[in-house]
Amino acid sequence: MKAHSSEHGARQAWLAAAILALLAAAGPANAQEAAAAGMEMINPDAVKWGDAPASLPKGAKLAVLYGDPGKDVPFVIRLKTPAGYKVPPHWHTQAENLTVISGTLYLGAGDKMDMAHAHALKTGGFHYLPAKAHHYAFSKTETVVQIHGTGPLDIHYLDPKDDPSAK
Repeated sequence: MKAHSSEHGARQAWLAAAILALLAAAGPANAQEAAAAGMEMINPDAVKWGDAPASLPKGAKLAVLYGDPGKDVPFVIRLKTPAGYKVPPHWHTQAENLTVISGTLYLGAGDKMDMAHAHALKTGGFHYLPAKAHHYAFSKTETVVQIHGTGPLDIHYLDPKDDPSAK
């Protein structure tokens, strides 16, 4: 009887050791999953482009990478503009941060679009725009910009006739 009990104890010890080994191996995976909770990772080929909203001139494409630009939460979007694209003078309720991913975006400050005085922001360039600053933008070639901030992201054209959503 003792031999059986000793054998049973050895099996239990082995089983307990095996379970502990499995739990130890699973621990780092669970820790990695917990650390990755809430992270977003998107490679360029997985970016989902759609038409930009009606509040922007036709022809642009937009991809939401993170958050909801229509809500009071952090967001990250990309905007792809075709060659010759223009956004007339406007302002936004919230501040925004813009990085040029590809191409060149021309930005100007003020109430009138003055293409001769716009600043060329090249690939890799960054632009911080305070809330309510009057500005305009255009591209001569296809350009992709990434915009991030806290929503809601809106656009208020200085001249109501420039608002494409009103047409």
